[in-house]
Amino acid sequence: MLRGASPKLLAATAAATVICTGVVVAASSTAAQAAPARAASAGVHAVQGKLSTTVAPGGNFNLSVWELQEPVGSPGSPRTITSSQLQGAKGYQDSYFYTDTHDGAMTFWAPEKGVTTPNSNYARSELREMNADGSVADWHLAGTHQLQATLRVVSVTNHVCVGQIHLGTGGSSTKPLVELYYYNNGNIVLGTENSPSGGQTTHQIANVPVGTQWSYTISVTGGNTVNLTVNGKTTKYTIPSSFDQYNMYFKAGSYNQSSSNSTTKGARVAFYALTVHHG
Repeated sequence: MLRGASPKLLAATAAATVICTGVVVAASSTAAQAAPARAASAGVHAVQGKLSTTVAPGGNFNLSVWELQEPVGSPGSPRTITSSQLQGAKGYQDSYFYTDTHDGAMTFWAPEKGVTTPNSNYARSELREMNADGSVADWHLAGTHQLQATLRVVSVTNHVCVGQIHLGTGGSSTKPLVELYYYNNGNIVLGTENSPSGGQTTHQIANVPVGTQWSYTISVTGGNTVNLTVNGKTTKYTIPSSFDQYNMYFKAGSYNQSSSNSTTKGARVAFYALTVHHG
């Protein structure tokens, strides 16, 4: 969620490395909210044209390095779907995580009313990075770490987090390092945490109409810099030294950022590409 604070992370613009892709396929942020059906994008075709519409998300995407949290379960303990359950053409899918039957997108639905994690007030249908051996990903800032995605927000009530770097082991904080938000007016905003104890500074990045495919790359380089590329624009953010003791992991999907008693309003996000690289 968004939290105002005085900036401690410095931003600077660099060269473009990834460009926006796709066309506008929806003009309203609320048009698709009342009907959480699998065919949320009727008549839409993925730019890549390579995704199958007849398999589970695990048949189109490498989910061997992810597990899934869903907005159902018991209070404070959302349902978790393991990597082994997600993998393959007959892998797990349901109304919160499924293959769109028109364009093959891996689609995440997070309603405003749903089970949340103990440290959040908002529901999510979201992937959490894992290692190939089934252990939780927990990497150090040293080296190069990269999350790349092509996606579109089908509908959103207010705003939704579509990608994160989250703190892992190394201390008691349960905060993110960065969160990438998409708003119902098309604004793409990066939230950077000021310290492990909290406080978030927000940075306006770009604007992409609801329903339009776009791409992002979030990476960590040099042990002290976060790089974000959206719409052909790269910005860099210095990581405060207070985070040095922490390991990290990636998250991606639909982490809704508004709540109510509604199960039909929420955030639906469709992914057309999702990869992780460490070097």
